[in-house]
Amino acid sequence: MSFPISPSRRPREEFEPMDRITESLLAEFSQEREITSLPDERQFEHFACYVTVRHLYGESFDTEHITTGDGQDTGIDGVAIIVNDTLVTDIDDFTAINASAANLDVVFAFIQATRSSTFDASKIGTFVFGVSDFFEQHPRLQRNDRITDIAAIMSAIYKDGSSKFKRGNPACILYYVTTGTVTSDSNIEARKAAAIADLRAKNMFDKIEFNALGASEAQKLYRQAKNAISKEFTFANRTVVPEIADVADAYIGLVTAPEFLSILQDEDGNLLKSIFYDNVRDWQDYNPVNQEIRSTLESQAKRPRFALMNNGVTIIARTLRSIGNRIRIEDFQIVNGCQTSHVLFAQKDQLDSSVTIPLRLISTQNEEVINSIIRATNRQTQVKEDQFFALTEFPRSLEDYFKTFPLTHRLYYERRSRQYESQELEKTRVVNHDNLTRAFASTFLEEPHGATRNYTALKVRMGKEDLYGRNHKVDPYYIAAFAWYKLEQLFRSKRIDSKFKPARFQILLAARLFANGKMLPRWNSREMEDYCNTIKLILWDQVSAESLFERAAIAVGELTGDELDRDQIRTQSFTESLLAKCGGSRRPSKEPPKETA
Repeated sequence: MSFPISPSRRPREEFEPMDRITESLLAEFSQEREITSLPDERQFEHFACYVTVRHLYGESFDTEHITTGDGQDTGIDGVAIIVNDTLVTDIDDFTAINASAANLDVVFAFIQATRSSTFDASKIGTFVFGVSDFFEQHPRLQRNDRITDIAAIMSAIYKDGSSKFKRGNPACILYYVTTGTVTSDSNIEARKAAAIADLRAKNMFDKIEFNALGASEAQKLYRQAKNAISKEFTFANRTVVPEIADVADAYIGLVTAPEFLSILQDEDGNLLKSIFYDNVRDWQDYNPVNQEIRSTLESQAKRPRFALMNNGVTIIARTLRSIGNRIRIEDFQIVNGCQTSHVLFAQKDQLDSSVTIPLRLISTQNEEVINSIIRATNRQTQVKEDQFFALTEFPRSLEDYFKTFPLTHRLYYERRSRQYESQELEKTRVVNHDNLTRAFASTFLEEPHGATRNYTALKVRMGKEDLYGRNHKVDPYYIAAFAWYKLEQLFRSKRIDSKFKPARFQILLAARLFANGKMLPRWNSREMEDYCNTIKLILWDQVSAESLFERAAIAVGELTGDELDRDQIRTQSFTESLLAKCGGSRRPSKEPPKETA
């Protein structure tokens, strides 16, 4: 049995053969993302969405969540909305961010992909008209469900978040991607200029860009996304740290502002946000400390004393090579000094070599050493303990456990952001921490409503109570992750209609109850292993798994009358109705003792 698939997309076009390099990269990408069954043009749309959005957003993401094709897509193949460095794919995601944020930084990215050797002015015009219509209160173009959902997020941002655009209105960036060569053409340039002028007239954006990418540009972005970042800079004023076990090289010294800024920027002069993902704190905006750092840099008298007034920056690199005063680092992270780095970058036009920054540069491959340095360097100022969660033993046990299964059943728990990005494996099998948390809470804690609208409260429970407890068996986490992976696979293959995507967490709960109707054992018991083995055998069998999730989707659909309204399904009352329909809660009425990390 299968559910009806979405309406057909735009009429199929005749596509020209692409160059061998792009064809090879596209084949590699499609294999890793398990989209080889899609038509060639759809594969290229996913590829174009990946390379362009990865340039703006450093963490792992599924292109399925940002592609918009399949008919009535208003000439747009992909839309990404990035709010405060978070890719927002659901209106509840924005609601959670907006509830806790003092400021909102928003980027709207639109992608149009076409397998053509030329840049077609008329197609660009259609794309631009679709983007402009996207921001209309009363759109003229008919929209599919995906465009409608994304437009609802946009409307909520402007309606509920405009007062928080303190650093400026959103940015609007357009990408037109082809398999051809970028050339200067007056008609194309006129179209681009008209697009920018039309969007600027809306008075909704501070920054508007139109980027035309050909095959070579797309290839370059793909390689950048896949490969570890490397930088070379001058580090003359440094002292070698005496030999330390499991540390290849270590230096302490001063680096000039221009040299340090070269580490922070990409080729286009943009801040490389991905190099801060191992820093337990994100950018904290201009709080009193950061205001003081800025004040120092703005003062000609204080600027030369910056190195004496700042704790400096710590960089950990997995590879380091030294040639005289030049240092080359690869696969590196700024693990302490995120605030200093952001302020320096903001003031970059005012800085010269008179400003020096204290720098600790460490090269090691040892995870224990990396974790201990991150923890120690971030103890100097207040950091919430849950921010160190990725460094604790339980998530590391999960990471190791997920890898123990045969390749056909193996998953990869992404404890650290992008840790599997450069490895050749199916990226759909990479389960990031947020998705695992949501899947586990839905499947085993029976809280699918908390996986979306109350996710912030859910995260507070990490490492204590009933979420990632130190004595928990790892089996239920793998089951939750594999159920997530399997359900997403069924969505991609259209075996389950995409209209059920808003209820994915409710489907996960129903599937567990149907797969094993017994009462949940204690988290740390041997019985928990047996309980999970029953479900695992069902999930590992393609036919059984498909039947299980179809049954779960039918149960959700029957409760809603196939009207999958978020306001209805993402409530505790709906969860209770779903539990009753599937035979009742299977969690013990008396919770086991709370466990602490």
